[in-house]
Amino acid sequence: MATDKELSDFLENVERRAFKQAVYAVRKEESALDIVQDAMIKLAEKYGDKPAAELPMLFQRILQTTILDYFRREKVRNTWVSLFSGMSSSADEHDDFDILESYEAEQGSQAAESSADKVERMQTLSAIDDEVQKLPARQREAFLMRYLHDLDVAETAEAMGCSEGSVKTHCSRATHTLAEALKAKGIKL
Repeated sequence: MATDKELSDFLENVERRAFKQAVYAVRKEESALDIVQDAMIKLAEKYGDKPAAELPMLFQRILQTTILDYFRREKVRNTWVSLFSGMSSSADEHDDFDILESYEAEQGSQAAESSADKVERMQTLSAIDDEVQKLPARQREAFLMRYLHDLDVAETAEAMGCSEGSVKTHCSRATHTLAEALKAKGIKL
């Protein structure tokens, strides 16, 4: 049975990685924060009495389920928005102006990097992201758990509900596919 301190320490250690995983999945920081918070609350409320060794697997499963729930809700929301968007009158083009987009960043910050560097970095990240998204679902899931979330093979196998050999196969295929695709685009990491 995990103590309150063990549960708190676990959640503190997993928060950053879980956020990265959620952002990668949903591509919206605000939504990713909500997803991680919901997953942490569910773990604490429903599984806080489990042994500390079981927390990583439980949390990973809860996080994956919460991400899937987000996509289900978004699908329903988008259906209603698309139905009602045809009813609105044409809006003024200047309604979506945001003053923060025109704010100049301080020298030396990442936001102040040269435009060429920023474009190159964004193109590289976009290409990597596109290639990861093209992976089959199980390969992408195994790849992200192993290399983004830093789970070992046994933990990944348990979270995915498959054998350790399957995890190794999925990860191997994913890394080879990504390497070949990025090499074809001229990206060297």
